[in-house]
Amino acid sequence: MEKSHPAYETDALIAEDIDAYLDTHQHKSLLRFITCGSVDDGKSTLIGRLLYDSKMIFEDQLASLEADSAKHGTQGEEIDFALLVDGLAAEREQGITIDVAYRFFTTEKRKFIVADTPGHEQYTRNMVTGASTANLAVILVDARKGVLAQTRRHSFLVHLLGIKQVVLAVNKMDLVDYSQSTFEEILADYAEFAKEVGIEDFTAIPISGFKGDNITAAPSSNTPWYQGPALIEHLESVEVATTTAQRGPFRMPVQWVNRPNLDFRGFAGQIATGTIKPGDTVRVVPSGKTSKVETITTFDGDLDEAVAGQSVTLTLEDEVDCSRGDVIAAADDPPEVSDQFCAKLVWLDETALKPGRGYWLKLGSQTVTATVQSPKFEIDVNSLDHLAAKTLGLNGIGEVELATDKPIVFEPYDASRTLGGFILIDKFTNATVGAGMLNFSLRRAQNVHWQPTTVAREDHAILKNQKPRVLWFTGLSGSGKSTIANEVEKKLALMNRHTFLLDGDNVRHGLNKDLGFTEADRIENIRRIGEVAKLMADAGLIVLTAFISPFRAERRMVREMLPEGEFIEIFVDTPLDVAEARDVKGLYKKARSGELKNFTGIDSPYEEPELAEIRVNTVDMSVEEAADYIIAQILPLK
Repeated sequence: MEKSHPAYETDALIAEDIDAYLDTHQHKSLLRFITCGSVDDGKSTLIGRLLYDSKMIFEDQLASLEADSAKHGTQGEEIDFALLVDGLAAEREQGITIDVAYRFFTTEKRKFIVADTPGHEQYTRNMVTGASTANLAVILVDARKGVLAQTRRHSFLVHLLGIKQVVLAVNKMDLVDYSQSTFEEILADYAEFAKEVGIEDFTAIPISGFKGDNITAAPSSNTPWYQGPALIEHLESVEVATTTAQRGPFRMPVQWVNRPNLDFRGFAGQIATGTIKPGDTVRVVPSGKTSKVETITTFDGDLDEAVAGQSVTLTLEDEVDCSRGDVIAAADDPPEVSDQFCAKLVWLDETALKPGRGYWLKLGSQTVTATVQSPKFEIDVNSLDHLAAKTLGLNGIGEVELATDKPIVFEPYDASRTLGGFILIDKFTNATVGAGMLNFSLRRAQNVHWQPTTVAREDHAILKNQKPRVLWFTGLSGSGKSTIANEVEKKLALMNRHTFLLDGDNVRHGLNKDLGFTEADRIENIRRIGEVAKLMADAGLIVLTAFISPFRAERRMVREMLPEGEFIEIFVDTPLDVAEARDVKGLYKKARSGELKNFTGIDSPYEEPELAEIRVNTVDMSVEEAADYIIAQILPLK
């Protein structure tokens, strides 16, 4: 195939082309940058122009672009450069960017990977994804429209995500007759907002992505009043973040333990910051064990030195306990360890944040359960005001406190993106629902420690001659949970078992009297009950709980608090019409009339267990039969 210039687009080149290309250009530094701004500010057109002017497209791609421009383009008979990037059919139909498109191009001085991110507010989460690995942000402004709300939103996110290098590209200057006054008005407006956000420095460039002014060739004759660099000239000269990262203390999150045979044990990962050499003393965090680096191994052989950005396998002189999720660090300057944090959180899901619910938190190679408290405040990205908030909705940004179920190794996001940036994952859907930046650990996390005790939980169980369990009854109001749980406890007491029954209504008279019945309060209600049940199980008791506990996530949260096999979920499977017909407390009648809000089964959902250990049906079974069946399933209890 004839090519006008070597290109590097992984969906268009075969492997040997890539290898040959990298051999030719591997000496160049790599800059990752992102283009962002409001809808139709010309981000895709700008990237298309960069690819075109850099001769980074094939002849057949150029022919296809010309055909697509005639069919789908928005520039009349001219080439529509945006079509080089807007690959999704939905994007071409709507004329907007939805997905994050990554493109590679090169100049004589540097290699680049650019992320073209969506401008529409609905796809802010995609913009956060693109910015998470960028070293520089090009924020585009349509010269006809000036600084818009989405310009401010993206600028705030760029600063929040730790991008220090910012370019303000005032685009479509050709549509305002290359007006110097228009450019200066936009520059002054943006400078005022940037100062409020905390963006200390930025470079402003007047451009036309469509016509090519001040993109790759400088200066443009259409802007004689502009004396600064062209965009590509500026991109070639800025400092690459990996250079800065190499100056920091050594940090390498362990991805996996490399054990191909009995004679080799190494720890593989990508170096986040700093440099390392054989003989350097390192510390494994969180264990605190120290050793010296024996070798730095790669596929191409051992190295005398490795730096930030490289993926290597380290072997140590001593047999130390180290596994995935640990961090190998400079012995005299290790990172922090904590389980409670203050963080900035960007919510990325259409379902709002559930304070108190357990989410998977992934930070580097570490995965733990985290619970997020109600936001301290939500940030209005237009005014930068701090607003009161009980939760965060889609694209909401707030400051929160969160706790993890075990300590994690971290550094503030300002010091390390790798050890300070995290994502939250919904445990049920596996969807990424949030992205956050750790600010600092809470002081109370440093002051509270586990106090060792002589009598262990196993000793309590032996004294009571039974295996501790939590029998978790769940079902609709009126299903018979409390009645059956009471019968089970009575029968267990006759068998000389040590038990305690936690009933939903009874607990709300004391421990949870401050909680209502909103979704957030229901989550907190179950969290508290789970903690109490865990303490009672630690004391060797068989704990019975009778709560509606409508959400699977919270029942799973309690299950994860206990050792495997000690949580027994019992689904009292009574149909809604049967439970409503009983209506012993008159609650369904009030809910139907609107007097009682957030009532499970009426205007609040109940999520049935999918894998309950025990299932009973009170339509076909009497209370005594159900109790006997449950006891038969859980025996022997020793």
